[in-house]
Amino acid sequence: MIKAIDIHKSFGTLEVLKGVSLSVKPSEVVSIVGPSGAGKTTLLQILGTLSKMDSGSLLINGEQVSSLSDNALSDFRNRRIGFVFQFHHLLPEFTALENVMMPALIAGRPKAEAETHATELLKMMNLAERLTHKPSALSGGEQQRVAIARAIINRPALLLADEPSGNLDSRNREEIHSLFFRLRDELGQTTIIVTHDDSLASMADRKISMRDGIIL
Repeated sequence: MIKAIDIHKSFGTLEVLKGVSLSVKPSEVVSIVGPSGAGKTTLLQILGTLSKMDSGSLLINGEQVSSLSDNALSDFRNRRIGFVFQFHHLLPEFTALENVMMPALIAGRPKAEAETHATELLKMMNLAERLTHKPSALSGGEQQRVAIARAIINRPALLLADEPSGNLDSRNREEIHSLFFRLRDELGQTTIIVTHDDSLASMADRKISMRDGIIL
């Protein structure tokens, strides 16, 4: 699903990634751990095509994304990559259902189809009773589940999560952790998670440790 080869990235004179190579299989859940400054988030941003590498090669779902134009890359990102961050970034003026539908509508899917699929995903997240609630009326855990549903509405090849449970209490944290593995088991979702949470990292199919811009 992913093949990254010899990725380098610097910010000015600071070399953040020093030749990182990584392969991830379809339906695999991989965690990336390491101290602050190890390069985890920078790697995740490059894998998600949000940031450009200085050199190296990146193949996602059979497509050489490192050679795509900006417009083609934007389209690829919307269709094939889902993102979950520590803070949910839901649009406050829209309901849970409308927030989840948004990427599907941007991708040009018919409104009725987007609404049906979004409803199914929110039911899968145990949010069937919260479809018409706006983010301010949802708990932190519920908001993050809405964000995860939004991230997978376009059936992405790859789901990337950056500290997805870092802002939650222990009960909601456990629910979010379990959800990633339900997505793998029920939808075959390939997922990479950057986390400082040892319990989540250890649940993954594979745990990768980084330090000083390299994979240990």
